[in-house]
Amino acid sequence: MNLVRWNPFSELEEVSNRLNQLFRHTPVRSESGSEMLAVADWMPSVDISETDAAYLVKGEIPGVNKEDVKVTVQDGMLTIQGERKQEKEEKGKKFHRVECSYGSFVRSFRVPDDADQNAAKAEFKDGILNVTLPKTQKAEEAKAINVPVS
Repeated sequence: MNLVRWNPFSELEEVSNRLNQLFRHTPVRSESGSEMLAVADWMPSVDISETDAAYLVKGEIPGVNKEDVKVTVQDGMLTIQGERKQEKEEKGKKFHRVECSYGSFVRSFRVPDDADQNAAKAEFKDGILNVTLPKTQKAEEAKAINVPVS
């Protein structure tokens, strides 16, 4: 009988991989406004910040071509979608570990009411996507007006 050394970390890694696979599905809004489940192979990290003039969305999308990224703003939702393509398999090349995620992705975010959706701009450079949503001019504060009572 052969003895096999038990490695508890290998089992933890397998459970972690299964959970990651399970939670890769991202809810997005359909055209009707209801949530639906979109199958995404991976999700890029995103930072969302705000200045006095605009909302800024910065997404890390390394290894993705500009042509494979689509940004839309519709019905109060900003949607970033695209695909990271896996390199073609070469003969004589063996992979010992593959940790990079490949395939399609979708991220959706609700746009604040004071964001000007029609003036949204996106820039993609060096694997970083920057989306700028300028704020609309705030309505002037209500002023008290004396109305004479007759």
